[in-house]
Amino acid sequence: MPLEKPIHTPRLVLRRFREQDAADLFDYLHAPTASCFLSLALADIEAARAEARRRSTDGEHVAVCLQESGQLIGDLFAMQEEDTFSVGWNLNPRFGGTGYAHEAAAALFAHLFTARAARRLYAYVEDHNGASRRLCEKLGMRVEGLFLEFISFRNDTQGRPIYENTMQYAILRKEWLRASSA
Repeated sequence: MPLEKPIHTPRLVLRRFREQDAADLFDYLHAPTASCFLSLALADIEAARAEARRRSTDGEHVAVCLQESGQLIGDLFAMQEEDTFSVGWNLNPRFGGTGYAHEAAAALFAHLFTARAARRLYAYVEDHNGASRRLCEKLGMRVEGLFLEFISFRNDTQGRPIYENTMQYAILRKEWLRASSA
């Protein structure tokens, strides 16, 4: 889902990744706070450069940058499955509580439903991730299910997987249109 051109919101720019984003990417991915991003942890700035390069062409990741400074503050992803997209977000915790995640995700949703003719968007969220759950709800998504002990991102001290409960949220294009026109 490469963006043909950047998307501008009142405070943000959504665009393709660039290798120059490496330092800002490293800032929030050297020690991810959400367990679902632990596998993406970056060991050093060279790993961050390689990841920024990879994301610049992968067609799934979108850089979320501040409009005024151009600083990368997080990313969104949208993985296409026919007329459905799996979506998600990972913002630098230093920018939490500012509404940036909602502003960025709402712009991505609008792009996917209009320019990409998406029929349905869904997101997986660990049940303990209150911020992402609230964001899904604010975006008009509804809970479709709870998967008990669905996935493991880490092991305990004995090397056994620690399984997490995962919620699935979704929104249909017709639900988004209805909410947008209200």
